Amino acid sequence: MPQASLGVSPAEGSAYVGIDTLQEQTRLRALRRGYTFNLVVVGRSGLGKSTLVNTLFKSSVARKKEGQEEPLPSTTQVKKVETTVSEGGVKLHLTVTDTPGFGDHINNENCWDPIISYIEEQYDRYLTEEQKVHRLLRIPDTRVHCCLYFIPPSGHSLSSLDVEVLRRLDKVTNVVPIIAKADTLTIEERDAFKERIRADLNDHGIKTYPLEDTADIDHAKMKERLPFAVVGSNKWHEVHGRKVLGRRSTWGLVEVENKAHNDFACLRDMLIRTHMQDLIDSTDEIHYENYRRTKLSAALHNGNATQDTKESQSKL
Repeated sequence: MPQASLGVSPAEGSAYVGIDTLQEQTRLRALRRGYTFNLVVVGRSGLGKSTLVNTLFKSSVARKKEGQEEPLPSTTQVKKVETTVSEGGVKLHLTVTDTPGFGDHINNENCWDPIISYIEEQYDRYLTEEQKVHRLLRIPDTRVHCCLYFIPPSGHSLSSLDVEVLRRLDKVTNVVPIIAKADTLTIEERDAFKERIRADLNDHGIKTYPLEDTADIDHAKMKERLPFAVVGSNKWHEVHGRKVLGRRSTWGLVEVENKAHNDFACLRDMLIRTHMQDLIDSTDEIHYENYRRTKLSAALHNGNATQDTKESQSKL
């Protein structure tokens, strides 16, 4: 009797097994469950964080609404907004966490602590649920999958605060650096600024997403673009009979989704269209796994130390 081959088609009758339907089964299950993506935006006020996020997802999902002014908090705070975005039958449960007050004061010492604590708290919540005897079949995933770090368009290099924060963030989450309001720089200034930032990241051993060197062409192209120099806007303008999102200035219109004008489209494609699942997977397989291993190793060490102490005391 001839053996069935994985390469056969339904046309070959009894030789067909049906393994090729697994991909469709996976797709249908994912559509029923929906997807979860958790994003943190970090940066000083006035860099257009909320506007950019709203532009990315074509809806008002970020904390700040148009024309809304809020008093500057005395310390860094963590505020999140949850929403569901639907497109083409796919539902995405999106959480955007903002960090108002970050870097906005004369003394910014330890202003990163609330952000790091928030990220680690989400890991701890997941780990706690995972260890329960009677745990949920699907653990709610509040783990941060990506951090968009906004860099002011100074044209110089990373500030000492940027370096300190990025060195801590890259240990706990996927970090994507962004040059905010890139239309305030000329193309030459922008390219030179990118080079200086890449050199700073390399000199200080800061790892940005993607985390590992790979032969993946998409990863290589993305690395060449980093940091993304972006422009965000929720205002539509008419250009040659078509509507485009953009920012108008005295020297012309910067089209948000025009790759010749800025990197917004590249950031959106990476974040949503090509690497969202990889961001989720790398959070689970790298950052959460590192946290889980460290946490459980510490608990085991403390437990052994306690047991040794009890045994020593019993001998006395």
